[in-house]
Amino acid sequence: NASLLGILQHPDGTVLKQLQPPPRGPREQEFYNKVYDSDCCDSILLELREYLPKYFGVWSPPTAPNDTYLKLEDVTRKFNKPCIMDVKIGQKSYDPYASAEKIQQQVSKYPLMEEIGFLVLGMRVYHVSSDSYETQNQHYGRSLTKETVKDGISKFFHSGYCLRKDVVAASIQKVEKILEWFEGQTQLNFYASSLLFVYEGSCQATTVRLSDVTLAEKRKVPKGLLSGGDVLEYNNNIHVINSTENGKIEAPVSKGLSKFYALHKKACTKRHHSQLSLKVENSEQDNVWKSSTCITQEHLNGNVLPQLEKVLYHMPAETKESANVEVRMIDFAHVFPSNTKDEGYIYGLKNLITVLQNILDN
Repeated sequence: NASLLGILQHPDGTVLKQLQPPPRGPREQEFYNKVYDSDCCDSILLELREYLPKYFGVWSPPTAPNDTYLKLEDVTRKFNKPCIMDVKIGQKSYDPYASAEKIQQQVSKYPLMEEIGFLVLGMRVYHVSSDSYETQNQHYGRSLTKETVKDGISKFFHSGYCLRKDVVAASIQKVEKILEWFEGQTQLNFYASSLLFVYEGSCQATTVRLSDVTLAEKRKVPKGLLSGGDVLEYNNNIHVINSTENGKIEAPVSKGLSKFYALHKKACTKRHHSQLSLKVENSEQDNVWKSSTCITQEHLNGNVLPQLEKVLYHMPAETKESANVEVRMIDFAHVFPSNTKDEGYIYGLKNLITVLQNILDN
């Protein structure tokens, strides 16, 4: 994942980003120093920290003291199979001081920047079915048009089995928070800066779609457990999966989900968000659980659903709500003081939110 971003991973959980030649490198360093100044009491900048990787100053290798690296939080570190997308935001990817030549070079790279307001610079998506990553570089992003940009971005949210709508929804919420910050500040303008999206790809080593799963009063596995849904067999961890003509599934189900819950609880204490999204609706007689989400194989550990009800009743509310997703602003070699709102960046964010919302709605 670091290669996508052109940075080095350090064993201590940070990444090292080599400082670019002047004026870009020093400008980016100055930006981080300003935002993370220990004396900073500007509420705008203090809030901005929430949307950046944490900054740990600069570092130089002992063997090459003149090589300077920014030491930054590795946003991908907590993920097992991180899916990563880098999207450049704004209508102009050149700054106000760019030469005519530089402007021409940037515009010719992606003439639609002005109109679309963002550009996919790269993505790396984990495909559960093949246990492998699919990578796209910026040629992929530059090939996207107004007509194809929605499908082009939805590729990032597709596991090979299903569209991760939980991740799309969580991403929209995070981008909206960043948009709110931009709507409230008139001191910085960002050019050629990116949003980094990261989510957990291994969440669906086994995909279980639960539609209309009815839980019987006694803790038996209801006969119609998976009617209307499906379980995808993966690595033989789920022994059977054959639907009969009436839509019911006969499956030998092994022991309870207590192991799954223990794991899940542990995961939840470590993270704000969870990889399992479940929503309850009450029907007259039974509780019906609906979800289009995936239950992780590592959590299920090959055991399918007998004590689902027991587990779900005790699941923390946040677990049911959102996916484990990070959206952070990165790349600050072209950030300039300003006295106006950053309309170009705001335009790009709004357009990106619209595209994500369209992916979610369709």
